[in-house]
Amino acid sequence: MSNVLSHIARHTSLYVIGAAVVAMFLPDLFCWVRGTTQTVILGIIMLTMGLTLTVNDFKILASRPWDILIGTCAQFTIMPLIALAISRAFGLDDSLALGIILVGCCPGGVSSNIMSFLCHGDVAFSVGMTTVSTLIAPFATPFLVFLLAGHTVEVDAVAMFLNILVVTILPVSVGFVLNYFLGSRESFVSFRNAMPGLSVICLAFIVGGVVCSVHAPLISNGLMLFLLTFSVVLVHNSCGYALGYAVGFLFKFSKAKKRTVSIEIGMQNAGLATNLASNFFMATNPLALVPCAISCAWHSISGTLLAGWFARKDK
Repeated sequence: MSNVLSHIARHTSLYVIGAAVVAMFLPDLFCWVRGTTQTVILGIIMLTMGLTLTVNDFKILASRPWDILIGTCAQFTIMPLIALAISRAFGLDDSLALGIILVGCCPGGVSSNIMSFLCHGDVAFSVGMTTVSTLIAPFATPFLVFLLAGHTVEVDAVAMFLNILVVTILPVSVGFVLNYFLGSRESFVSFRNAMPGLSVICLAFIVGGVVCSVHAPLISNGLMLFLLTFSVVLVHNSCGYALGYAVGFLFKFSKAKKRTVSIEIGMQNAGLATNLASNFFMATNPLALVPCAISCAWHSISGTLLAGWFARKDK
């Protein structure tokens, strides 16, 4: 079983895309992934992140405040502003614009740490950025969404704050506490090692559930809606990688840190964006889910490709 989960963890994009394709043809298979169920599934993904955290990680945070400050500020300025600019440049309607803005205002993706490891980046820096951006997200994400999209759609920032608190901070904290008290036990280590594979399965379920939710508008609007949304997600994600690397260059980061900040800024927690779109905007702006779902799949693919390209450059 552990070998199967390890294989799944190494091929995240394959399983996420597979779930999306299956959901397009058999949407009823994933209709149960909604509401509270979706929130619980996202909580399991965030629990996985918490299980990777140790006291030493927080010591690293304390010893590198300048690096973390630069990376986190870049995270919550570059991606939201790019999302706003792209939504206007592409002339997106309010629903699609809201979706890409939601993605841009979320913290870094949990799989970014794996990508940093694969490309010989600064893994401690990666964990630090992801941790801090996730801890700040309950405050930053609702505020930024309200600031950038509140003039076109109704945004309940307080409710979003409470939701993010439950689906991010609570499971991350539980994971950290479990790791602190049980981290030396062999049985717990086996459980912890299996969690990345389980989190990929959970992410695939979330993507499948989102595709199920937007199946009708996707079918009725056809290929053009998908191509438009994918183009927006592609540009947003690529600009994040490029400008993230530029931030590292500007502040004279080492090669490893440049790679890490590039991946951290470019890869967003699109699963969280999906959860927020489902819980707060599904009734009034159902198409907001589409950029979130495509981002879930594409960020995993692009992160893998970029990490592989960085690693090949070293050879």
